Amino acid sequence: MIKCKSTLKYYFSVEGETEQWYLEWLQNQINNSPEAASKVSFNKQIQKDPLRRAKSLAITDKVEIWHLSDYESSEEVHVKQFKETMDRMAATKSLKKQITYRFGYSNFTFDLWIILHKMDCRGSFLHRKQYITPINNAYNENFENMEDFKREANFKRCLKKLTLRDVIEAVKRAKAIMEINKQNGYTLHQYRGYSYYKENPSLMIWEIIEKILKDCQFM
Repeated sequence: MIKCKSTLKYYFSVEGETEQWYLEWLQNQINNSPEAASKVSFNKQIQKDPLRRAKSLAITDKVEIWHLSDYESSEEVHVKQFKETMDRMAATKSLKKQITYRFGYSNFTFDLWIILHKMDCRGSFLHRKQYITPINNAYNENFENMEDFKREANFKRCLKKLTLRDVIEAVKRAKAIMEINKQNGYTLHQYRGYSYYKENPSLMIWEIIEKILKDCQFM
């Protein structure tokens, strides 16, 4: 008799289509894997405002929502946007006490996380557009720029080159980056209960991905 797998539910708000496509891919990979101890269901929404996302949920149980966001640069406009995102996450505590918002940021961008599935990316960049070189190297592509890479057909072609083993390696590489930042003595900034490095590369999206993989007994 085949034992039915339980389904674990995870909540996300994301700021772009590539994050949403990635989560859809990851959900399918786990649910189609015979090695997975459980199936997963990702409740996700493209929504830059975490507070609005929280208001849209009709829930009574305690849940964690992970907001996937970018620290796009050290320019004043981007730093302001980054802090406003944390302000909105913190504001959900008084709105719905059963919701806890977690911050899966990437510095500079989510593209760093995608690169880490195939190779290390520990060098600091001056601009987020420079990720196109490691993207092309990692996926054996020849995209002209980041806009070309982020077209749906192109991005999903890169996803097809990945496996769950690559996701596990991305978690390991991301954790190594954060450990190096700590060893280098970089300041782990605190704001509204959330932690982040101003230096790139740095990222925290790996935390929720690692949790999902462990919950499904891949790690």
